[in-house]
Amino acid sequence: MHLQCISWLLPSAHDPALFVHISPRGRTLLLLYVDDMIITGDDSKYIDFVKACLRDQFLMTDLGPLCYFLGIEVSSTSDGFSISQEKYIQDLLAHAALGDERTVETSMELNVQLRASDGDPLPDPIRYRHLLGSLVYLDVTSPDISYPVHILSQFVLAPTTVHYSHILRVLRYLRGTITRRLFFPRSSSLQLQAYSDATWASDPMDRHSLSSYCVFVSAPTTILGGSLIAWKTKKYTAVSRLSVEAELRAMA
Repeated sequence: MHLQCISWLLPSAHDPALFVHISPRGRTLLLLYVDDMIITGDDSKYIDFVKACLRDQFLMTDLGPLCYFLGIEVSSTSDGFSISQEKYIQDLLAHAALGDERTVETSMELNVQLRASDGDPLPDPIRYRHLLGSLVYLDVTSPDISYPVHILSQFVLAPTTVHYSHILRVLRYLRGTITRRLFFPRSSSLQLQAYSDATWASDPMDRHSLSSYCVFVSAPTTILGGSLIAWKTKKYTAVSRLSVEAELRAMA
């Protein structure tokens, strides 16, 4: 974009699709994905300037306050705003055609250990891969499925009937939790709280450890953080010889 108003927006070092402009009046953020964008910030005058500049050069529609972006639903109240993917989940459940209305309490059974040899190979693995890819995108607003999605992604090359049954379990869990949202209060401190944990030699195939972490921005009235802003589940590339080594890797 060879526009003066855009050239003043500097690309973020953390995300090439995010552009930032800082002025004495505040900060302006522009998030761009192909032909969809979000413009937000403290400097309302500069935001209006950017919109006018874009309208002069491109056919652009201003959809008003943010409510839907790339399958993510955003709702705002006086207390804060929340994000979810309820419609995305509904479409995924319709595509999966489970054939029943059952729900489950957890996305994966406790202490389950899956192997590549479990069950019979699926005659057509494309459906497994499609559903799993959809679940990967759902991790944007559903941190509670991060672990099972990580585990099931290991079998994407040669999935079996057992692996597919666990994908169906995740879908039934999502059906029962479809209205859950991530909430971000308007009033919160800049204090970060991070929590991590790790297993030791838990993968039955290669004995590698798994670790998970989550990061909160603290809210004044809560103990366990106010806004969940980052989370991840990963497998180590090397085998930890001691459980304490696995725990230290998780905190690194």
